[in-house]
Amino acid sequence: MIFLKKISQFIDTINEFTGLFAAWLTSFMVITVVYDVIMRYGFKKGNIAVQEMEWHIFAVVFLIGAAYSLKKDAHVRVDILYTKFSTKQKAWIDFLGTLIFLIPFSLMVIHSTSNFIESSWAVREVSPDPGGLPGRYILKAMIPAGFVLLILQGISQAIKNFFVIIGKESEVSQ
Repeated sequence: MIFLKKISQFIDTINEFTGLFAAWLTSFMVITVVYDVIMRYGFKKGNIAVQEMEWHIFAVVFLIGAAYSLKKDAHVRVDILYTKFSTKQKAWIDFLGTLIFLIPFSLMVIHSTSNFIESSWAVREVSPDPGGLPGRYILKAMIPAGFVLLILQGISQAIKNFFVIIGKESEVSQ
């Protein structure tokens, strides 16, 4: 049991760090958007690279921030019935949902995007737009990275829910 607790804590630490990183990236994205708007509308000087940087940062924030969102239980959930369930029933739903839906879906995304990402890395893909950003292959590598983080957090959440199911929720912090 101690081993499972340590695994969960280790994964949580990783996703706390990535969540903090995503938060700082969000701040950088806001600054980038403000700069882009001022330059484009104030000085009539648009820049393709700055515009691409905005959506590159957004993509990274979304991909690596998803696991942190799951950790904090801040993801979108339809709570019509769920809110009326007991703690143990919620733990069962979350435990089974992780094993049946979250992990298989994440593995499917990683598998189905692997050729797409490998091709991008093979040619060191850049933006097709003149003046666009280089290194698009690095952005595409964030797809499996984000889903690996999501799988890891799913494992951590499953461990926590397992402890709730067996009545030892005090063994691991939620």
